[in-house]
Amino acid sequence: MTATTSRRGPMWGRTLLLAAGTLTVILPLYVTVAMALKTPEQAVDGRAFSLPAPPSLIGITEAWQLTHFPRAFAISALISAAAVVGTILLAAMAAYAISRNWHRRAYRWAFFYLLASLFIPFPVLALPQIQLTGRLGLDNPFGVAVLHIVFQLSFSVMLFVAYLRSLPRELEEAAKVDGAGPVRTFFTLIFPLLAPMSATVGIFAFLASWNDFMMPSLIIADPQLQTLPVIQKIFQTQFSNNYHVAFASYMMAMAPAIVVYVFSQRWVMSSVTQGAVKG
Repeated sequence: MTATTSRRGPMWGRTLLLAAGTLTVILPLYVTVAMALKTPEQAVDGRAFSLPAPPSLIGITEAWQLTHFPRAFAISALISAAAVVGTILLAAMAAYAISRNWHRRAYRWAFFYLLASLFIPFPVLALPQIQLTGRLGLDNPFGVAVLHIVFQLSFSVMLFVAYLRSLPRELEEAAKVDGAGPVRTFFTLIFPLLAPMSATVGIFAFLASWNDFMMPSLIIADPQLQTLPVIQKIFQTQFSNNYHVAFASYMMAMAPAIVVYVFSQRWVMSSVTQGAVKG
């Protein structure tokens, strides 16, 4: 009886924690969607949790036109895609070189150098970045994508190095016997085995790039080329008391991140079981 009671105690505790975490995510999401689908009259009644009756697309239409959503969405998507691809490729290659040459001092110090950069606060680098990108002509979305890759590189290399250490080196030795060089071995053998960690790194890179407000606002000089978070801030004063327009804009901006996160998480979980076939 005591053992059963002790098992029920942690079970109820976990259930409560899961319920609290679920409500923390679901409630703001529900309010955002409900407010976005309300009419102007329904949005100003002060009842954020009430259902839209009937649902209306007025807020979404106005937000689409006011923020020039297609253009801002395309710019954010291109920056995020470049950040994800660049981060995965560069971090995976750097981690492979470091993990397979750990016995050499230069590679170890390179790894420690990357880890040390994680402790440098962004405000310290903000002014030099603005000056450097301006002089190099990178005060545009391309420059923002490059900076996103650079800032994600240290953390991503750390993740890849930890994952690469769990891969058996016998596979690489077999490829070397077959005449494969380091580059061919990496892209044909090692990189496919990094799929679970690549998905994880891609999720972090995408969310960091898509939701970033500070860097695009400092780097991109042309307001017409700004990303979604910055565009929303620029038009924040025009939302005024039109809460349905504001929430519609927020919903459209966060929808891609939610979709990518959900599908990527499922892909990561299914890829964990993948690996080398042992003979």
